[in-house]
Amino acid sequence: MTGRGDGTSQAAGGPALHTPVLLAEVLTALRADGGGVYLDGTFGAGGYANAILAANPANRVIAVDRDPNAIAAGQALVAAHGGRLGLVEGRFGDLDELAAGSGWGAGLDGIVLDIGVSSMQLDQAERGFSFRHDGPLDMRMEAQGESAADLVNEAEEALLADIIYHYGEERRARAVARAIVERRRRARFETTRDLADLVASLVRADPHGPHPATRTFQALRIAVNDELGELSRALHAAERVLKPGGRLVVVTFHSLEDRIVKQFLATRAGRAPGASRHAPVAGPALDPTFRLATKGPVAPGKAELFANPRARSAKLRAGERTSAPAQPPVSAVETLAALPRTAKERGRR
Repeated sequence: MTGRGDGTSQAAGGPALHTPVLLAEVLTALRADGGGVYLDGTFGAGGYANAILAANPANRVIAVDRDPNAIAAGQALVAAHGGRLGLVEGRFGDLDELAAGSGWGAGLDGIVLDIGVSSMQLDQAERGFSFRHDGPLDMRMEAQGESAADLVNEAEEALLADIIYHYGEERRARAVARAIVERRRRARFETTRDLADLVASLVRADPHGPHPATRTFQALRIAVNDELGELSRALHAAERVLKPGGRLVVVTFHSLEDRIVKQFLATRAGRAPGASRHAPVAGPALDPTFRLATKGPVAPGKAELFANPRARSAKLRAGERTSAPAQPPVSAVETLAALPRTAKERGRR
């Protein structure tokens, strides 16, 4: 699991001092030293926002977080920056509307997204994100709506299996889903430890790898919070709100997240993955809305990995906005962000 901001993170390897991942690379990709208005769509504890504000005294940052706890905790930071930091509660999938509502968002110079769960959320047992501390099986970033307990105790076996396989890439997804359904007939799942112990009894532990329940917990968290759907919406919203020359920088920790970002930027740059120059063109060619700002994904260096092992799966991709008008959503991106249709159609019990 991943985190953002400052403090400590209860990631798969246990407690570790946290620093924002790929911080120097993010600032370089954003060109944050040039002065402008930036949006941090995943504020957390303010690691990226702080660094952007420090990069140039003329910088201003609109910081967005869907977690009301993060908003409350960030008020002291807002006061400390004397009007240069605006903190907004909301989902980064709505970042264009949130930027417009801030009064600073008429053409942004840069947007950064650090996809994943924050350190603060992992550290609070009552939020139910981590099995390192036993707590209620919750996982809701906004503390409202369907919880992980609701999903685990009510979803059909086939839907659970698809969620765990598609979002968690857990090879034993069907066995885990079957065991969950058999166990909940006797008693509901209420705590993180309860579910983690069940998964650990089915998935073989790697002595040098994460806890056997890591992928299942990741899948449930992504499903409960519609994280891939939010990412898809955020990429398209960024296209609408960035000014020409503005930079979009995304740090991901999960292969599906990275695939979505790669597909979006490549398509918008006129380099759709898998496209053939011999294939017939479906319609008139549209002007590219982004230029690729990195040659493939940027990964952490050896020094960062040594200092911060949780950065091991991080990848950074960036694009620079052109002057071409925004285009309709990329269908391939929306497909990647959604569960297979067969799963969605099976519904819930």
